[in-house]
Amino acid sequence: MATQRPGFQRADTDFHQDQDQAVSSSFDPEKHAAPSPEITYMDGDDEPEFIAAKEDHFGETAVLSDAKDVLTHVIHVDDDPSLSPWTARAFFLGIGLAIFASVLQEIYYFKPQAIYVSIVFMTVIGYALGETLALIPRKGAFLTFLNPFPFNSKEHAFIVIMASAAATNAVSTEILAAQRLYYGMDPNPGAAIFLVISSQLLGFGIAGLLRSVLVQPTRMLWPINIPVITLLETLHRDKRETKFRLKVFWIVFAILLVWEIIPEWMFPLLQGLSIFCLAKQNSLLFTNLFGGSQGNEGLGFLSISFDWQYIASLGSPMWLPLYTLTNSMIGYLLCIVLFMGIYYGNVWESQNFPFMSQLLYDNSSKATNFSTYDLSLLLTPENFIDRAGLEENGIPYLTGTYIGYLITTNMGLTATIVHMFLWNFDDIKNGWYFLHPTQLKKVLQPSFWTFWKGGKTQEQHRREVLENPDMDPHYKMMVQEGYSEVPNWWYACVLLGSLAVGMGTLYGIESTLPWWGYLIANIFAFVFILFFGAQMGITGFQFNQQPIIQMVAGYMHPGKPLANMYFTVFGFNGVQQGQWLCRDLKIAQLAHLAPKATFTAQMTGAVIGGIFNYIMMKTIVTNQYDILTSIEGSNVWSGQNVQQYNTLAIAWSIAGDMFSIGARYQWVTIAYLIGFIVPVPFWLLYRYTKIEFFNYINLSIILWYMGWLFVGVNSSILSYFAIGFFAQYYLRKYRPGVFVKYNYLVSAALDGGTQVLVFVLSFAVFGGSGKAHSFPTWAGNNGGFGNNKNVDYCMFNPANAG
Repeated sequence: MATQRPGFQRADTDFHQDQDQAVSSSFDPEKHAAPSPEITYMDGDDEPEFIAAKEDHFGETAVLSDAKDVLTHVIHVDDDPSLSPWTARAFFLGIGLAIFASVLQEIYYFKPQAIYVSIVFMTVIGYALGETLALIPRKGAFLTFLNPFPFNSKEHAFIVIMASAAATNAVSTEILAAQRLYYGMDPNPGAAIFLVISSQLLGFGIAGLLRSVLVQPTRMLWPINIPVITLLETLHRDKRETKFRLKVFWIVFAILLVWEIIPEWMFPLLQGLSIFCLAKQNSLLFTNLFGGSQGNEGLGFLSISFDWQYIASLGSPMWLPLYTLTNSMIGYLLCIVLFMGIYYGNVWESQNFPFMSQLLYDNSSKATNFSTYDLSLLLTPENFIDRAGLEENGIPYLTGTYIGYLITTNMGLTATIVHMFLWNFDDIKNGWYFLHPTQLKKVLQPSFWTFWKGGKTQEQHRREVLENPDMDPHYKMMVQEGYSEVPNWWYACVLLGSLAVGMGTLYGIESTLPWWGYLIANIFAFVFILFFGAQMGITGFQFNQQPIIQMVAGYMHPGKPLANMYFTVFGFNGVQQGQWLCRDLKIAQLAHLAPKATFTAQMTGAVIGGIFNYIMMKTIVTNQYDILTSIEGSNVWSGQNVQQYNTLAIAWSIAGDMFSIGARYQWVTIAYLIGFIVPVPFWLLYRYTKIEFFNYINLSIILWYMGWLFVGVNSSILSYFAIGFFAQYYLRKYRPGVFVKYNYLVSAALDGGTQVLVFVLSFAVFGGSGKAHSFPTWAGNNGGFGNNKNVDYCMFNPANAG
């Protein structure tokens, strides 16, 4: 997984209120025997603006309060089974967007800040392309085949799901990049591609087998999907409204497509404008605190960014609920205090190393001359840890800010689990109903395992679903209308085939991971998808499980950094991929896409994504080798993701010397235990005082964001919060008509214009496929790291150039 600042989304009351207002929809009471929602009209026109309530049995207004209300009153429970996704147009656009999304996501992996391809943007661009192809004249059988007019919602959902399945950067490309950059290894391309594909499809197989638990029940709302589904409905249900809103989209899209050339290439000073650094350009203190327009430069405090690529690097702030924005801002401010305190308090000898870095350093490093750890002195020819070399050269050091990130992240991991049990126990209990004895008995029945005999008949499955009150009404409707379910043995074959291919490639590329470690990694993936997938499906929480996987791998495979990385590929990548695929299965369910079409789209997208992830990784590593191995990188390319991945693999391979109790960085491990405790006081205070402040503060979110600034470009954070609070507080409260009509659509347009231009510039001028073409140097483009300067005029630390 690309290095990501910690963060997650929360599906609480704030979220539901936000999303209830995000779309106008209707419900057929005659067909589905449910009350119609109340639609409010504003601004004197006849366009429905938002839904905030439903009518109860007494004709009174009641707020939408649970997952079923959202699924039936915000999203239409109606369908046209005659619409077909099986068109040449759907496959052509799906494959094309899958290639685009996978290439773009891999490019973003090597950026100074982790950025994610917007699925909402893929939804809109897929619609625009589909409507364009629908203009092909329908003359003759061939042109009619190319244009089965009109472009329908099922085709659109098929395209979006295929592109979404590809829009990930496989963790396996991280280790392949690390092997080239740090171990002098270049695995066979064929074996490497099979490794990438098998690691992606393992999560797909697991997610498919667990879909009856993680996708089909009503309680598995997957709130992150609601904006995508409402956008799909808007685009395909109300052509009059769609026409004007798409006009707004394309105007904003075009503006960003032109504008982003300026901060990205011509005027990079706008990526992070720091008044403090412009006023004082000879202070490293100012650089550390106020600088942040380049990777690993500084904390970017009070810098202003005009570059949407970095403002929305981890998701547009226009989407986040006010609750999450508030708690994350508290964590962000505390992060600045924590990191400055660690560094200037010289905790863990921090001042002998860079302020921010993800590399390992040796004990000769000083503030004026940073000395990275020579891994060749620590590794045997077989890439195992050489104990004699370790004793001779000493235990490696990490930067203080990086240790601060590891501590707060580990605390946040366990604090999140405790917080959810304290505040969301009913949701968690319902989400884990599969652990109830009556459910576990089914696992012991032979019919549960003998899926190859055909399992239940379609009629048996139909009857069970329709009689189950916990099933999603949308899924019940699809079953009622005769949609054919994908047999479990399809997913089982994908899982078993991927396991076999993965096992073979591990030995073919000298991974050093034993077969039993490989199997244990996949067991971790299965268990983590089951538990954390349920949490994400119910509440919207998602957090990075990679550190705990690498810790387990370190203690299981001491002295084997490559084994640690490959264990993480399958133990963590399976979780990440499985969660995203469950999310997409829910999109298909709410969009009423046939299960077999969904299976085809996800399989195709996952394979395409894996192949093009590898191709782009190899291209960028070859052309940007020196920048990717440098401490700071540039404002265009950075190897900080690979550096972090390799650093943790080395560090956890000698966990007993670095992180165990009594070791230099023991608090990294102790933090897991502290995280179990920190949410409890606030919960007790709220329970016994009922003061709303204690309920509103979420320490698990705050802890995650206390490590937010450890890496990447930080000059965009002030702009991020300013835009987020403007949209979610001012517009939502005082301009609800504007908020409902345009907030999410404009956000998608901003993402789209930016991401298309970054894709073009990466190849045209940034050297993604060869030589870079720099814009002429001037006051707004001082040359950046290449001239030993920071683009925001903060003082460049000369030790970083060494």
